[in-house]
Amino acid sequence: MWFRGALALPALVLLATSAPHQPVLAQAWQCRAPASLPRPAPEYASPGEVRRAPVDGHTLALSWSREHCRGRENSPADALQCSKAMGEFGFVLHGLWPEAKGPDYPQWCRRAALLSRKLVAQNICMTPSVQLLQHEWAKHGTCMARKPETYFGAARLLFDSLEFPDMERLSRQGEKEGTLTVARLKEEFALNNAGLGEKAIKVKANRRGWLEEVHLCLDRKFKPRACPAFARGAPDSVQLKIWRGN
Repeated sequence: MWFRGALALPALVLLATSAPHQPVLAQAWQCRAPASLPRPAPEYASPGEVRRAPVDGHTLALSWSREHCRGRENSPADALQCSKAMGEFGFVLHGLWPEAKGPDYPQWCRRAALLSRKLVAQNICMTPSVQLLQHEWAKHGTCMARKPETYFGAARLLFDSLEFPDMERLSRQGEKEGTLTVARLKEEFALNNAGLGEKAIKVKANRRGWLEEVHLCLDRKFKPRACPAFARGAPDSVQLKIWRGN
């Protein structure tokens, strides 16, 4: 059963869970983090960006790394994620985001200190970008928890609880049969995760129809809920393609 028990921030109790089976091209379960990682640069809100509002739900945003890394294999800024030095990634965590009752979600709620190298190392295989980890904590995490350890602990527990579809099979289905749609990908996610309904899933694709992200809509207790009307996603009927990488 996905999302066992209710979670609450900041009083979060992290439970040890066994690693789920990961199909080919699912996620970086064999990631090899480097022994030394750089510290991130600080991130601060621009004037007018600070927005404080009651948290009414959450979004768990999953990025399809193969698409992100297309053409970025030799980019220094994306080296950890795209060079294959740490392994090959499928789904990675873009972030855990707080939502409000409308589209104006809370952000940049407090000034964020730099993440420690230890905390970065603990989460780099989930979100393989040092700077993105800092960004997610500064922009989103400060609206949800007092400490980054609590925020990333919740994100990691949710991410590790997921069972991912066989993305290679779906990719080849879309390539050869042309029958892969947004609705089909939602169905596959729901079938692999008991308690996760298709209405709790939004899919983001680029203009050429390639999968970019999957967003899971959660309530205040981190349980799946129907995505609110303001949550953006591709229509169910859209034909979808999944880049498998080179």
